[in-house]
Amino acid sequence: MAERILAVDDEPHILRLIQINLERAGYTVELAKDGREALQKIADAPPDLVVLDVMMPYLDGFEVLRTLKRDPATRDLPVIMLTAKASDADVMAGWMDGVHCYLTKPFNPPELLNFVRRILRGEQEETGERRIRI
Repeated sequence: MAERILAVDDEPHILRLIQINLERAGYTVELAKDGREALQKIADAPPDLVVLDVMMPYLDGFEVLRTLKRDPATRDLPVIMLTAKASDADVMAGWMDGVHCYLTKPFNPPELLNFVRRILRGEQEETGERRIRI
């Protein structure tokens, strides 16, 4: 069975770009347009990985990430931040909140796919790390 990925972004064209590239690679992709919808979908059926934007309505990506990391049921759910927020403070906030990988927009779809594969294969675990540094 294909691994399931939840892509969360309020920009439909970004969601579509993520979806097309990950589905072509064999993943099942579900979509959410904001943080509240993402948390509901995760509660209903946790995915294998989340690709998460930061700037969204209702709940931003940092709050979604903190909520996931506080809950024992979702604490270990891998999260890739994919966002235009590229300041050192934003990147550090993502790492401090427990993100597995932090990518900035505009992004290279093959690079995203590479990180998805590495995280789902557990390659970061070989070094004793739970997150990928880029």
